[in-house]
Amino acid sequence: MYIGLGVVLIVLGAIFMWAIDFDMEFVDDRTLGLILLIAGILTIVLSLVLTAQRSRTTHVEERRYDQGDPYPRP
Repeated sequence: MYIGLGVVLIVLGAIFMWAIDFDMEFVDDRTLGLILLIAGILTIVLSLVLTAQRSRTTHVEERRYDQGDPYPRP
């Protein structure tokens, strides 16, 4: 699910690093692109790690059946 978000962040980071060449007063476009690239890579790596961990986890279902009271009261 988060792999798509990581790909979007990588694409936006690449656009800001290499395709856009305009000056913003408050932030450097190359720095913003690098931050987005790193965030996208980390998102994909963390998503893959969590998915691998989730697939190794086994769930055990325990069912207990109440046999009832052997001496029921009237």
